Amino acid sequence: MSDEHNGSALPAPRDEQGEVIGVRKGMFGADNGGDTSGYGGLIRTVALPGASPRPYGGWFDEVADELEGALEEQDLLPENAIEKTVVDRGELTFHIAREHLVTVARTLRDDPALRFELCTGVSGVHFPGDKGRELHAVYHLRSITHGRLIRLEVTTPDDDRHLPSLVQVYPTNDWHEREAYDFFGLVFDGHPALTRIMMPDDWQGFPQRKDYPLGGIAVEYKGAQIPAPDQRRSYS
Repeated sequence: MSDEHNGSALPAPRDEQGEVIGVRKGMFGADNGGDTSGYGGLIRTVALPGASPRPYGGWFDEVADELEGALEEQDLLPENAIEKTVVDRGELTFHIAREHLVTVARTLRDDPALRFELCTGVSGVHFPGDKGRELHAVYHLRSITHGRLIRLEVTTPDDDRHLPSLVQVYPTNDWHEREAYDFFGLVFDGHPALTRIMMPDDWQGFPQRKDYPLGGIAVEYKGAQIPAPDQRRSYS
């Protein structure tokens, strides 16, 4: 059995405390009296995983070392580009400063010891309680050469939702960035055609944000209109 899979090379333990960004009440976090789950008295913290200590375990350290060294060769201090490194649930995530995202992505793609040739897309995440970095963009990178999978995560504040497009590095991100823009309002600077991909062009708001209203919105589709959910039927 290789060192990557034996017990002595298991990933670093998860920081159970993490970064607390809020408190959720009830099963679904409803704050308007709409929690019908029966768990209205449930109170729990909302926490993001904190930075992991070295060693990370397995090949994670090899990738981290190589990335840091390759950035230094470009006269970029790793601590300026990598805000933190997290090992959580068996996954390695580099949290990247948005102004250095393109450089880090290109380095991960082109360095022979890294060779993360494929980005399988970007996902938007909205954490209203994560003040100053409410919107997160998460990229999944796969190395076909080395058979490895890592993640990059970038954050933006709600009042400045811009981050650089990676289409120039990973062309397959074209439609994924459009989807993240459509649903979360993330603006990918440098994208060749950043337009909505699912919702109508004149749609107001971003439907997968956690501050988007649930129900009560009529849906228009090719000239037809479907009544809002709370207007379709009566339960009386």
